[in-house]
Amino acid sequence: MSSDVRVFRDTYVDSVVQMSATRAMQSLDGVEWAAAAMATPANLETLSGEGFDAANLGTANDLFLAVRGKNDDAVRSALSAGESAMFSSRPGTGTAVSHQPRTIGRIAKEHPDTNVAIVSVPGEYAALEAHEALSAGLDVLLFSDNVSLADEVSLKQRAARLGRLVMGPGAGTAMLGGIGLGFANVVTPGRVGVVAAAGTGAQEAMSLLDRFGVGVSCVIGLGGRDLSEQVGGIMAKSAIAALRADEGTDAIFLVSKPPEPRVADDVLDAAGDMPLVASLVGLKSDIDVPSNIKLARTLEGGALRVLDLVGAARPDIVGDLHASVGQATERLAKERSLVRGLFSGGTLCYEALVLLTDVLGPIYSNVPLDPSLKVPAPPGSHICLDLGEEEYTVGRPHPMIDPQARVEMLRETYRDPSVGVILLDVVLGYGSHPNPAGELAAACKEAVESGIVVVAYVLGTERDPQNLQRQRQILRDAGCIVTETAARAALASAAGAARDLDVVAISL
Repeated sequence: MSSDVRVFRDTYVDSVVQMSATRAMQSLDGVEWAAAAMATPANLETLSGEGFDAANLGTANDLFLAVRGKNDDAVRSALSAGESAMFSSRPGTGTAVSHQPRTIGRIAKEHPDTNVAIVSVPGEYAALEAHEALSAGLDVLLFSDNVSLADEVSLKQRAARLGRLVMGPGAGTAMLGGIGLGFANVVTPGRVGVVAAAGTGAQEAMSLLDRFGVGVSCVIGLGGRDLSEQVGGIMAKSAIAALRADEGTDAIFLVSKPPEPRVADDVLDAAGDMPLVASLVGLKSDIDVPSNIKLARTLEGGALRVLDLVGAARPDIVGDLHASVGQATERLAKERSLVRGLFSGGTLCYEALVLLTDVLGPIYSNVPLDPSLKVPAPPGSHICLDLGEEEYTVGRPHPMIDPQARVEMLRETYRDPSVGVILLDVVLGYGSHPNPAGELAAACKEAVESGIVVVAYVLGTERDPQNLQRQRQILRDAGCIVTETAARAALASAAGAARDLDVVAISL
């Protein structure tokens, strides 16, 4: 076994580029572990935990590539691949030293037609960069996480005063002017605007509308805390106001977990007389709303109500769901009864928790609906995990970018003789792995051959780089039940475990 670290002093690339470099290194034969990251204390601790000598390696201003492989040649090849992935798009020689850093303000002056800044620096520095972007007259996509609540409120209050948007922190998806930012799908242009306090929630919303024949004007991400009591929906209200003023938008699709009642009232009031559908995932009771506003408790339910608003035909839900439920109940071995959800998308995991709970009762999770149901779970429990959370990504890329950690967990899961159903999501689009279904297929086939029912949902569109139908077929060929939506995948899994066909009556 061999290992090495390459350090680039006073060099920064954003986290998306870091993840791309990590994936480029990990994809090579002979590589056991690899990472591209800034030399922050947390990342150096991770590096030490992997057996590297991180003492005096660098500071938070420095970038490193680290590889552990079967021999020196594999390590050298991986380091070269990582460096190329990070710097090949930069002018000059294609290396770190050819790049001269510039501030956001300077770039804005050099390019006066610029109107959006993407901020993806470590969280403790992100607010400063976002404020500079606002001062330069730019809207901000704040990809960074670990930004304090106080900084978020300050940024959004200032942005609202300036008539600007701060999308985030932790906003991984947006589409403005037809251009996808972060993790985004390729959709048909249209007249429905999406506002989402959820990354994969935004992707599911835009992809469902596209597949149901409705075009999308733009997607505005908010960050997961925007509709909390503390933030008060500041950017949700600004985003809705911007879409009301947009001549290319006729209706709004809002996606979020259920906000506090006061926040919900304020945000929905911002729609005025604009037609708006709010998918408040897991909503437990109706809220009194004006006639131009429709509510839903799932992402699919919201998309269906958008179809109603714009006069488009609904797809056949019941027939499709009956078919998936029938397959799941027929295939499940009698001695197996538990559901395991292994998700890469946080919103899809949350929606699955809501629907599984409706049928099966309490579901344990690392992101549970009830804090008392946090894993570890007692024997005999149903479990649904969001593998994109930090406890599963320390020292590894997000599972949407690199599915390998989920493959390992899938294999570990199907060896449990009590598990009967494994529920998976596969997220396509820019930023995601080029062939995620292909990476999961072998383990899925092994699981099916061992007596497991694998239910999978592919989030994406036909024009995504990975191609929706091709990814679906790979999973079907591996023996998976592939559903049309994430909600139907959760219901089919629940029905299989409960051996109950009546789940088709559950409201979406």
